[in-house]
Amino acid sequence: MTVSSGSGVRVIGLISGTSIDGIDVAAAELRADGDTVVLSPLGQLEVPYPETLREALLAALPPNPCDAEQLTKLDTLVARAFAEAAARGVDELAGGEADLVASLGQTVFHWVEDGTARGTLQLGNPAWIAERTGLPVVADLRVRDVAAGGHGAPLASTLDALWLREMAALGPVAALNIGGIANITVVPADGAVLAYDTGPGNALMDIAAHRVTGRRADIDGALALRGAVRPDLLAKLLLDPYYAAAPPKSTGKELFHGAYLDAALDGLPPVGAEDLLATLTELTAVTIAAECRRHDIATLIVSGGGADNPALMAALARNLPGTALKTSDDHGLPRAGKEAYLTILLGWLTWSGVPGNLPSATGARGHRLLGSITPGAGPLRLPAPHSSTVTRLRVAAKTGER
Repeated sequence: MTVSSGSGVRVIGLISGTSIDGIDVAAAELRADGDTVVLSPLGQLEVPYPETLREALLAALPPNPCDAEQLTKLDTLVARAFAEAAARGVDELAGGEADLVASLGQTVFHWVEDGTARGTLQLGNPAWIAERTGLPVVADLRVRDVAAGGHGAPLASTLDALWLREMAALGPVAALNIGGIANITVVPADGAVLAYDTGPGNALMDIAAHRVTGRRADIDGALALRGAVRPDLLAKLLLDPYYAAAPPKSTGKELFHGAYLDAALDGLPPVGAEDLLATLTELTAVTIAAECRRHDIATLIVSGGGADNPALMAALARNLPGTALKTSDDHGLPRAGKEAYLTILLGWLTWSGVPGNLPSATGARGHRLLGSITPGAGPLRLPAPHSSTVTRLRVAAKTGER
């Protein structure tokens, strides 16, 4: 990656993860300092989806049918929600002034066939964001990597590789994000960074909790903490060939959905609600832990909604007794907003003419400039491409108003 020093760029980042709870918004100022990208967080917030939109998005996910009319309407509704979230980010986080918006959108389908990513679809057309804010928007950040033979995920590897490089000198370190799908970035002391999806994260737990309680998740892991792991169900779930597949690899809710859970339960003695949640929590922990042991991880830095689940964090600690468990908050990036800050970094890289993918992690044929740029209210004026090599990301203290 190459950049040159200069004045800071104030960026708003937007993403809705695979849990489809709402839109994560963050603001930051970024500048280059020699071989280091300096990211100064300005704050983050979460904008929940209207319940009707969330239900419509969930209803459109595989294996449910979804026609062109429904998809078009959802794309526009998501885009409008993202546009309002961006406007709030500018006003509430960036002091009313920003240079750029970056959006990773709402993933609704990730097409993987025979271990190869064939396509990926994110809703939330950036034209609506540009129209609402008047700012240029960098979006569609995954597709170019897929077109270059990669998985388009996990793009968190770009941030993690720069952010954790110095820490890796003390022993292999990994960053783990637990959303609907869990993904890991392995940063060795030397050698290529590796990143991939480990498995379902919160996806199956959320489905089970909603069926039992009507709520979106097992709040505070309460059901799982009262239950016991069912070895028969866990063993059946672990037979899924995804876990044995070699990275790079990626997955999503097109695999881990309600019908998938029903198929796993079929033919087994009845499983009570608490035992079901305990078993699904253990599945997520066991599959993550197996990948950490594979790479001899000394320190695991956790972010995402799963980091707030005491049952899951306890299961991780139990399965990784020799690994230090931290959260991204311990290193300057709030765990709830880390993916929004990732989006900010990716947008800044594209805006600056710098490739944003990591081929060793995604499997792409090489480094690529990611995404497309939608002009804002005025003519599009890109900065001159940066020219010096960047090897690190430093998270600085919050910047002042400008």
